[in-house]
Amino acid sequence: MQTITIDIINVKAIKLLQDLESLQLIRMRKDQLEISNQIDWRATYKGAMQKQSLIEIDNQLKDLRNAWE
Repeated sequence: MQTITIDIINVKAIKLLQDLESLQLIRMRKDQLEISNQIDWRATYKGAMQKQSLIEIDNQLKDLRNAWE
């Protein structure tokens, strides 16, 4: 078995590759790079917002809504 990496230029190529896979000519698997490029949003924005009381949040929402009127 030989492994190669390809760059998909047109989404129609994915369908062609899936057809080849259904004929059991190739096997597709996700690249490890693709998985590692996913962003961990929880770690990125953890602690970004300060804790506020519900009254403060409600007042800010009212101010924002009134700005649109």
